[in-house]
Amino acid sequence: MENFVAYNPVKVHFGKEIVANLGKTIKDYGKKVLLVYGKGSVKKNGSYNDVIQQLEKFGMEITEFSGIKANPRVDDVQKAIDIGIDKNIEMVIALGGGSVIDSAKIIALCIPSNLDPWKVMKMKAFTRSSLPLITILTLAATGSEMNAAAVLQNRETGEKIGYFNPLAYPKHSFLDPVYTYSVSSEYTAFGIVDLIAHAFESFFVDGEANLSDRFVQSVILEAMRYAIPVLKEPENYDNRANIMWAATCALNGMTSYGRAGSGDWGVHDIGHTLSFLYDTPHGASLSIAYPAWLKLQKDRIPDRIKRLAKLMFNSNSCDDFIIKLETFFRQINAPVRLSEINIDKSQKQEIINLMVKNKVNGYFQKLSTDDLEQIVELMY
Repeated sequence: MENFVAYNPVKVHFGKEIVANLGKTIKDYGKKVLLVYGKGSVKKNGSYNDVIQQLEKFGMEITEFSGIKANPRVDDVQKAIDIGIDKNIEMVIALGGGSVIDSAKIIALCIPSNLDPWKVMKMKAFTRSSLPLITILTLAATGSEMNAAAVLQNRETGEKIGYFNPLAYPKHSFLDPVYTYSVSSEYTAFGIVDLIAHAFESFFVDGEANLSDRFVQSVILEAMRYAIPVLKEPENYDNRANIMWAATCALNGMTSYGRAGSGDWGVHDIGHTLSFLYDTPHGASLSIAYPAWLKLQKDRIPDRIKRLAKLMFNSNSCDDFIIKLETFFRQINAPVRLSEINIDKSQKQEIINLMVKNKVNGYFQKLSTDDLEQIVELMY
């Protein structure tokens, strides 16, 4: 087992009508609030009204910034930063899923010193402070509500990249499973894929950590246990609650303690390429990329893959593991081939070129240009 530091300062408030505690929880952080959200689903699921009522009840001055996209863009973040500075914002509230929360993290980091968000993402500008960040989750997927990571894309540079800063941990995160009732079956499935992929990423890291292996196993099996039920009964509270908590636990540190790092992230880099080029939903990019990556790696790290096969399916075969994983993804209607999302082989070189340009790689399972070409072929 590798040395590690276990640290997570996020206070999670979980359960029905938990947002009723929002106002009294955050009242001491300031009065001027920037409320960040997406394109309007929050006004359909009831979360927007609940949050506004709380903020008004406690006399908050509310500035809204809406329109955050599913694959969030740095230019939207810059617009929000400009508004936040102009309005002397004291606190940022993210109402939505991972894209909204990721955007809000960078917004909160950049407002105090008026920093360029892309320079922050590229580690060319640094901050020593952040505005308090509060999150209200409406989509179970990324775990961003309980970690300090963010992902943004830049259309000008052709990049979609990740960033980590301990200052980006939310102060409080409110998780009411009822707010996810209206999430479509498609995006519910993509969220389940995403949380499983997060657990996978931490599993394929150097270092032996048996308890972390068991945490990975538990998170994935929990997701698989409730996947079909939540798709069949989207307004069943227990189904939604169990998926939501599994997604949070998949990327809050507990699956990686004792390893040499928090994750490999090579597959996520592959997925980011698809999302950037074709606006592919993040979970869909991962259900396509992970089986292909496993096929490439099965002769390189067979013991590690067999360990996961044993934990998940009581199997000792790499091939059997990959087949069963693809079968599960198909059961929840997540794509496993590029052709299933209308990306044909004429676009193959475009994908390879962008992956090579952006140096797509894993932190531990390194990928050469030949490997990337093989993976793209395996995704068809």
